[in-house]
Amino acid sequence: MRTRTLTLAAAAGAALLATATLPATASPSGTKAPASAQEGSVSAASLLAKVTSCSQISNGKYKTDDETSATIPVCGKNGAVFWKADMDIDCDGQVTGNCNGNTDPWFQDDTAFHQSDGKPLRADSLPYVVVPSSSSIWNYTSAGIKGGGVVAVIYNNKVEYAVVGDTGPTKIIGEASYATAQALGIDPDPETGGTDSGVTYILFKNSQVSPIESHGAAVSLGDSLAKQFLQNN
Repeated sequence: MRTRTLTLAAAAGAALLATATLPATASPSGTKAPASAQEGSVSAASLLAKVTSCSQISNGKYKTDDETSATIPVCGKNGAVFWKADMDIDCDGQVTGNCNGNTDPWFQDDTAFHQSDGKPLRADSLPYVVVPSSSSIWNYTSAGIKGGGVVAVIYNNKVEYAVVGDTGPTKIIGEASYATAQALGIDPDPETGGTDSGVTYILFKNSQVSPIESHGAAVSLGDSLAKQFLQNN
C-alpha cells in the first residue's frame, strides 16, 4: 500500500443516509458512518458505461503518489468531469476517535471547505473527495467544480455519493475521506488503508450541496444528477 501524501482533507458530521429518498434536511450532527451499500437508484454499471473513454481536459496527468509516474488524466463529459485512480484515506479536520494525531501521522485539524457552522469537515462521518489544488495541470474551478460539489464515487460495483471536501497536492490525485472508504468497503485506516486502483470519481459540474455536511442532501442531489448524466452522455 502506498504512503499517503500530506493534504488538507476531511469530512463533516452528518446524518449519513443510505438512500436518496431521505430528506435533504436530515440532521448533520450524527456520527454514524454511511452503510456500505448502493446509494441512489443509478447503478454502478450504468455510470461506468459512460466513462469507458477519456476526452482529456487536463493539461497534463497526475500521479497517485509521490513515488509513482504521472498517468492519470482528468476527463471531460457532458455535465461532469471524471478520473480513474486509487484511493488514499484522508482523516483531516475535526478531531475524533478515528481521526486524530495518534491514528493519522499526517493529521491536520482543518479542511479547505467548512461546515455551515464554520467548523472543519469531519472525515469519519462525511463522505467527501479531495481534488488537486489548482495548477498548470488543471484548475478545478474553471471546470465548474466547487466546494460542496457532488461526486459519484464508484468501487467494486458500488456507488457512494460524496462532496468535494478538500484540496490536495497540485500533482497528485485519488484521495477521499475515511467515511467514503468505509462506505465502499475499503479499509479506512488513514495510515495503512485505501486501495491502489479501481476507483472512479465522477464530479458533477456546477453542483453544490447545502449544507455541505448533509449527506442526505448529497445523495438526493447526486441521484438526480446521475440520471441526467446518463441521459446527456
